[in-house]
Amino acid sequence: MSEIAIDTNELGEKIVRVLKTIYDPEIPVDIYELGLIYDVFVNEDFDVKILMTLTSPNCPVAESLPEEIREKVKSLDAVNDVEMELTFDPPWSQDLMSEEAKLELGML
Repeated sequence: MSEIAIDTNELGEKIVRVLKTIYDPEIPVDIYELGLIYDVFVNEDFDVKILMTLTSPNCPVAESLPEEIREKVKSLDAVNDVEMELTFDPPWSQDLMSEEAKLELGML
């Protein structure tokens, strides 16, 4: 049983690495550091669910960004399936950005 837990944790780390390669087209910071990813769930069947938001409901990539994320995460060998859930509750704010992202954008 513990072997599966380690595998899902490792897979979670791989997913985060993939998420850090995807950038918001309007801000030169990856979507993970930007705070757009609220949660990543991996179950024992290696199905992945990603709960995310956008910087605004009118974001020009509202259709394409979740699909890009889904495709890139699904390309990982161990991933069985990927479900994307978009939410605006709570709405994104600059407070959700990592220190690294704030530093990158000159906000610190």
